[in-house]
Amino acid sequence: MSQATLLNLFIPACWVVWAAIWIVASFGVKKTTRREEPLSRLSNTGPLWLGAILLSVPDTWLGPLAFRLIPQTYIGYGIGAALTVAGLAFAIWARYHIGRNWSGVITVKEDHTLVRTGPYALVRHPIYSGLLLAIVGSAIARNDIGAVIAILAFLYAILRRVHIEESWMRETFGQAYADYTAKTGALVPFV
Repeated sequence: MSQATLLNLFIPACWVVWAAIWIVASFGVKKTTRREEPLSRLSNTGPLWLGAILLSVPDTWLGPLAFRLIPQTYIGYGIGAALTVAGLAFAIWARYHIGRNWSGVITVKEDHTLVRTGPYALVRHPIYSGLLLAIVGSAIARNDIGAVIAILAFLYAILRRVHIEESWMRETFGQAYADYTAKTGALVPFV
């Protein structure tokens, strides 16, 4: 196997490891008391799937979307790979820190607690922050028009999810959540 082939497998392998960790960690979460409606959920999962497809299919399937924005180099790929690893690691840290309150869809859990420590002391939605960083890294490594569209699709979905979750958390935690939002950025620290 050539060095280029091995490099092209690195980022997909990172995402596979992340997915395996995510699946294992999904067991043992608290019982759900409120869940996002299916049509609303489709409105934010559809763009996530579109972005995932654009970042994962062979560039030969993308037609004009496979146009390279700048010449592809090992340095560009390395920067993208480093951002992908850092983002996935941050998301995994946040996932383990939120513990049994976690859900793959927008929910409120039984005995839901407001977590404000660890990565949640840096941003209110560190899983999304980490995943967005990983997606940007993957897109930099891919370096084509399809990757830019993937970032936009993911950004739309994440911002939509943040908006809904913020509303639910304000309803659930009241002043405690208002205090938290006053001190902690949503996706980017200090913003």
